[in-house]
Amino acid sequence: MTTMPSPNRTMARAIVGLACAWALLHAQQARALPSFEQVKADYRSSDTLLLDRHGQPLQAIRTDQAALRGDWTALPQISPALRTALLLSEDKRFYEHSGVDWQAVGSAAWGNLWNQRTRGASTVTMQLAGLLDQDLAMPRGGQQSRSFVAKIGQASTAWRLERQWRKDQILEAYLNLVGFRGELVGISALSARLFHKYPSGLDAEEAAIAAALIRAPNAPAPRVAERACSVLKEQGLQPDCKVLSTYTSQVLASKRQERLDADAQLAPHLGRRLLAALPRQAPRPARITTTLDAGLQRFARDTLRQRLTELRERHVEDGAVIAIDNASGEVLAWVGSSGGLSQAGDVDGVTARRQAGSTLKPFLYEIAIEQRWLTAASILDDSPLGLTTSGGLYIPQNYDHDFKGRVSLRTALGSSLNVPAVRTLLMVTPERFAQRLSALGLPLDHNGDYYGYSLALGSAEVTLASLTNAYRALANGGRFSPWRAQATSTSEASPIMNPAAAFIVADVLAHREARVPTFGLDNALAARYWAAVKTGTSKDMRDNWCIGFSRRYTVGVWVGNAHGDPMWDVSGTTGAAPVWRAVMDALHQRHPDQRAAQPPDAPSGLVQQAIRFDGQLEPPRMEWFMAGTEQAEIRLASAMGQANTLIHAPSDRTIVALDPDIPLQAQKLSFKVVSGVSPRWSWRLDGKRLGPAINTQWAMWPGHHLLELVDAGNKVMEAVRFEVRGAQVKPGAKRRQSST
Repeated sequence: MTTMPSPNRTMARAIVGLACAWALLHAQQARALPSFEQVKADYRSSDTLLLDRHGQPLQAIRTDQAALRGDWTALPQISPALRTALLLSEDKRFYEHSGVDWQAVGSAAWGNLWNQRTRGASTVTMQLAGLLDQDLAMPRGGQQSRSFVAKIGQASTAWRLERQWRKDQILEAYLNLVGFRGELVGISALSARLFHKYPSGLDAEEAAIAAALIRAPNAPAPRVAERACSVLKEQGLQPDCKVLSTYTSQVLASKRQERLDADAQLAPHLGRRLLAALPRQAPRPARITTTLDAGLQRFARDTLRQRLTELRERHVEDGAVIAIDNASGEVLAWVGSSGGLSQAGDVDGVTARRQAGSTLKPFLYEIAIEQRWLTAASILDDSPLGLTTSGGLYIPQNYDHDFKGRVSLRTALGSSLNVPAVRTLLMVTPERFAQRLSALGLPLDHNGDYYGYSLALGSAEVTLASLTNAYRALANGGRFSPWRAQATSTSEASPIMNPAAAFIVADVLAHREARVPTFGLDNALAARYWAAVKTGTSKDMRDNWCIGFSRRYTVGVWVGNAHGDPMWDVSGTTGAAPVWRAVMDALHQRHPDQRAAQPPDAPSGLVQQAIRFDGQLEPPRMEWFMAGTEQAEIRLASAMGQANTLIHAPSDRTIVALDPDIPLQAQKLSFKVVSGVSPRWSWRLDGKRLGPAINTQWAMWPGHHLLELVDAGNKVMEAVRFEVRGAQVKPGAKRRQSST
């Protein structure tokens, strides 16, 4: 038996409801109604859209966690099937009434009188009123008097809306503001998340499901499917409701989070960086325009992914690319990671700090040339070098574990020889070098004395962005200015390096023949246009770099592993260099400029001089000199105090410290004799014959050792003593690869 409310209670509720309705009507009449244009202008997607320099979309970044909204969708871009399904489900006489469907109101009242279940009398316009004003939203929890008051307010606002807005504007605003299910608000978000298509592509079944969700957004799938099937039948269609029910369950159960076009998401790392740079209390903008070029960004990303796929067998999964316009400092490409190939795809490789390897050498030699201590033709000794440090004897080695002897600075830098760089740092000093690197924007955390001699080989940790921009300073004749990813006002460039010295270093980095001793002629560094480029590999092959510039662009590439694991047998020319070359080629193909392909003009203060080397150290050539340092011939000092020395290396009383990060069998010490020693002589170590007295390498072992040079009759011709200090060798440590 149904209990009927008492007349007094019903009368009291009616009086309270009428009073509230009267007050609400007065409030609504006094409140200004927003125009359609205002509502559309105030609408915000839950994402901030990153745009390239031409207005092309790059990346959508979620900035509103309360609701998921897509872009505002114009009515002509919404499927006609959805408009039909919506009006059949929610408001059949939408184009006939003036905001309130009195016929539906009467039917609802009659049904409520007889306790029958009927659809509500709220029109699309009334529902839109509730979406525009939260005070008019229908309450939850069965507050009957509050619902009555909200209905009156909705009716009043709907009547006003119909007189100020067009019908198409009302329908468009409604479809963009209505909630569908969970956090999904608006037809754009619904179409992308549930059906993975644009609103214009929704078919009749998908439109029916969408319309059913408006009526019951949190209903179980069977109930949504039942309502969708009814909507289809009302259109005169004959749906297979069983199949539709299965499809509805699949759609609503989908937990996929990908966006409408995942391939179009090009710059997540830069997008997050730009958003994080905004003031904390500032509203998140709907659009952020960057200096990137969408076409180049996509090409750089795809090229990096392809190269990393090829290197996967060598234990490489991460990489990053940045391209900068030399003149403006505008970033044209910013690829922070390899995306799906990486287990650390959220790590931005452009701003992550990594050991720089040999990529710092150009700045070291630039100081020495600038101070007139060295020229590009100066002869440096690439032979075993032992430097006493607090941790033992520091003995730098080259990438190929070989020494080239006496070479010019041009060859030493072009072939990335390590010992000449360390010898140069002895002149420059680590502190002076560190100060110069900091002035070029590299984020050094310590002074030069902290890094010591290893700073010449790139022991400091830098970012790809800062390192590439420092090379851009070389391209600009030593003038430094920050890079920028948005079209903000440019900052004044500061002269950091001597223009003449910077030109000489750039000329060396562009010299193919200078790279031959280490890299050969056939490598990815040789472009068809003028380009200066340097590679680098940090200790244990953890980081691989390639940074270079043409007259117009500077491109930097890093490959490695975000978690720090070493790569397997990856050098600068096989790792990062192919990506660098492809991106640089793409830039010059997109913007062909005959002048940009030519070498830069020499600044004042330079002299080009023909030079000859004594003793056929190097072939004759034309060389650039800072005015006042030019030479026509390079001669070596004779003897050098070694005429009576038979054992050239190691020196007597040398102390060598083993590196605990390198397998013991991979650490070798060079035994060298002067030229002219009889081939019948032999090496003898600790009383045991090693073999003929030729230059060789010995796998070091801890302890005190006696090395002797003996003739054919076992007579000791010369002897040296040295010590190898032991270290705890880490199991499984990889072979050391010095910077290149």
